[in-house]
Amino acid sequence: MKFAQEFKKALQREGGFTQRETALPPQSALLTYCFARLPQRWIDSAIPYGQLKKCLKKVTRELETIGLDRDTLAQLAASQTSAGDLGFHYDLDGEPFNSKHLRPRLTIFVHLKDGVVVDAKLSPATRDFLEKVAIGRAEQQAQPAITPDVDHESSASDDNEAPASETDCISVTPCPVRQVEIPLVFDGEFFDILQNDVFELDTLQGEEAERLKGEIASLGRTMTRTTRPANGKKARDDMARWREIFELESDHGARTAAQALKQLQWFQQEVLQRKHVQNLRLSASREAFTMFLNLNAMLLQNLKFQEINQLAVTKILKKFDKRTSLGVAKTFPVAVHSERLLAGSVARDLCAQVSSEVIATVPQLDDYLCPICFAVAYWPIRLQCEHVFCSRCLVKMQRKSERFCPLCRGDVIMRAGLDNFDKARAAFLREYFPKEVKEKVKANELERGKEIFGPDYTDGPCCVM
Repeated sequence: MKFAQEFKKALQREGGFTQRETALPPQSALLTYCFARLPQRWIDSAIPYGQLKKCLKKVTRELETIGLDRDTLAQLAASQTSAGDLGFHYDLDGEPFNSKHLRPRLTIFVHLKDGVVVDAKLSPATRDFLEKVAIGRAEQQAQPAITPDVDHESSASDDNEAPASETDCISVTPCPVRQVEIPLVFDGEFFDILQNDVFELDTLQGEEAERLKGEIASLGRTMTRTTRPANGKKARDDMARWREIFELESDHGARTAAQALKQLQWFQQEVLQRKHVQNLRLSASREAFTMFLNLNAMLLQNLKFQEINQLAVTKILKKFDKRTSLGVAKTFPVAVHSERLLAGSVARDLCAQVSSEVIATVPQLDDYLCPICFAVAYWPIRLQCEHVFCSRCLVKMQRKSERFCPLCRGDVIMRAGLDNFDKARAAFLREYFPKEVKEKVKANELERGKEIFGPDYTDGPCCVM
């Protein structure tokens, strides 16, 4: 199936999700998702691939009319890369006064000898056309860069004519080179369409990004209120459940839409099997989970739409180069200055915001471990280098007269004292990790008891003999 048909069907078929409630035990509601059609506004803003293909045919015919078909341009490109000779240059420079509007320009470097074009790479008909352009305009203005008016009726090329022999351009003195700008019409139309649609998609994605940022911020505030341990035992229990849920989302790296869809399906299945949502005790927590799934679905919808339009741009530029040999596949993404669609930064930025404003509302134990014993860093000692260790590990390092921080090698260990105790962090750990703090205190007491009373010491209850 041709890409134009695939692209059209993908816009109609693949998009976001609609939610569908699934019957679960009491006090639980889990969402499953199925594919749904993209919003009509998005479909209307998609890259007009079919229209661009039609315009590309006009560009191809226009080039062939003046004898610069893709084979001729390919020969010129090959000669200037292999032998260093000037052939042609095609760029997408903007208009004056810092306008963002693209103005494609095709410049041919014509080699002349006694006023006659002698490029062996060009067919006789093409050389005749360039000779009329270069020499005719030279009589009007003696400038190196010339922009002629093209007479298309007098420039028809014969594709069956063989290239002139290389011996035709042999000369004792170097041939002068004249720079001739070939005015084209339909390439400007092609890039106008493509550029305008890229800008329109950038605007659309900017609006959707702002909307999603609001959804993320709202969910973050809801999560902060819901999981605050001071709200009671149910909130503390739900915070533990949320910690288990977010542990399933430990991989936050860049993903394609297909990978993101697979990850979302796996995540939902794991949450269902482990009964995390059913174990949430507060209705606000279950509503927050619904919001979290909806948010992930919307992010996936945006990612899929972005990817399919990026592919359409890549495909049409590749087809442009294949039919014209002008080489714009690499230069257009740079010249157009797309900050969202072609840069692909929207999904990445939104996922980063989810991590900072939603997932970060439920602190993970791994972020508060002592880097030496890998238990919760309690009592926390913050060194002058800002690295945090538990008090027991710091005492052990000082007893061994170790001076340097294990992480940054700063000379700070022997300078640490009671003033380095981080009271705020200690209170935070007691509030959000009460179980782990109790286990750490108990382990510290056992270790200290063995140091005082010997290795046979246990923390069992005392008995009177």
